[in-house]
Amino acid sequence: MASQKFAKLCSLSDFGWMLWLLICLVYPMILVESAHEMEVVNTTVDPRLRNSAKFKNIHKHLSTLNKPAVMSIESPDGDIIDCVARHQQIAFDHLLLKNHKLQTEGPSVWPVNKAANASGSQRIQQLWHQNGRCPENTVPVRRTTVADVLRSGSKRRYGRKPRASLIQIPLPQAQPVSSASHEHAIAYAIGNQYYGARASINVWKPTINMPYEFSLSQIWLLAGSFDGDLNTIEAGWQVSPELYGDTSPRLFTYWTSDAYQTTGCYDLGCSGFIQLTNDLAIGAAISPVSSLGGSQFDIQILIWKDLATSNWWMLLGDNTLVGYWPKELFTHLTVAANMVQWGGEIVNTNPSGHHTSTQMGSGQFPSGGFERASYFRNLAYVDASYQLLPQINLHAQAEHPNCYGIKLSYNTAWGNYFFYGGPGLNANCP
Repeated sequence: MASQKFAKLCSLSDFGWMLWLLICLVYPMILVESAHEMEVVNTTVDPRLRNSAKFKNIHKHLSTLNKPAVMSIESPDGDIIDCVARHQQIAFDHLLLKNHKLQTEGPSVWPVNKAANASGSQRIQQLWHQNGRCPENTVPVRRTTVADVLRSGSKRRYGRKPRASLIQIPLPQAQPVSSASHEHAIAYAIGNQYYGARASINVWKPTINMPYEFSLSQIWLLAGSFDGDLNTIEAGWQVSPELYGDTSPRLFTYWTSDAYQTTGCYDLGCSGFIQLTNDLAIGAAISPVSSLGGSQFDIQILIWKDLATSNWWMLLGDNTLVGYWPKELFTHLTVAANMVQWGGEIVNTNPSGHHTSTQMGSGQFPSGGFERASYFRNLAYVDASYQLLPQINLHAQAEHPNCYGIKLSYNTAWGNYFFYGGPGLNANCP
């Protein structure tokens, strides 16, 4: 009703047009701020929980996560995007970043030939752009809600991957699929020092079988050991009803410095990653999305270490410098990565005693090929001389190839590439 009145009001032009223009600009922001204040009332929560210590504890946590906004934008998909001053973003709450100087000037070193075999990837769109943009010197941050935290089970678990996310190389002898196991189909490079990695990642909207399962496609840079001090930097897209409350593919980042035990998180769900762009919200939905037998869309991600500062930067497409992971977060990645992985990951909760039907990628096996199977293309890594090298000695790994597979290939247009994914539950994956 309020929005209908607002639309009618903003269509009037008979008198006082300056006054109406002011109202039309300011009123949407008032509505969003009012929604923020009334979040407790509007969140679908058991009324008995509202006055509980847990509920109050969550709200206290949200006051830390959701920083004061210069302005807020309501997205058509229900997200609230807060435009937060760069220097006030949550990253600077991290104890190791108290004396960190914000790198507003960007990286001092770029990969020498980053344009070689460049993407041709389409510029991604985010729904919240329909209702506004964040001003210069602010960063768009998806507002965390009570419902977000409640879906995760606790504020400690919110935005974190479990240790089960690890895929060890070489893969241990195959074991029966256990409850809530993580399954992968990846390509990887190992045996050198890696100062960055790149790929163009096909974007789909895979079906998720159960609310606490997810499907993602990403780049991993890893250093350290799988026993407990593993450092990772990760970025890609994922569908995660638990984390985001819907089934839209969303841009994400991740990091950990202790093998997913106590450090790190998705997106800006904790202090760590420092965002610079005012154009994209990490954790917000992305489009367009590919279709079977139809148009194909992908996003190019390049991550590399700045030689001068040892910070790790993320570039999306050819021009969007998203931000960086500060060197202070890491132990082993202050030097270089010793492995790069590209590919997909899903969670299998074994619903009803069977393998999940959560899809990886497009939900089709690699044999489907272009327009059916999901792909990574133009794989490359950054070497010690900061050359972006497409010549990679790639290996492939999938724990359960009858559920989700991978097929490596090469051509002059796509360089090193692979098709990957699958439907999960099928006659050969019971």
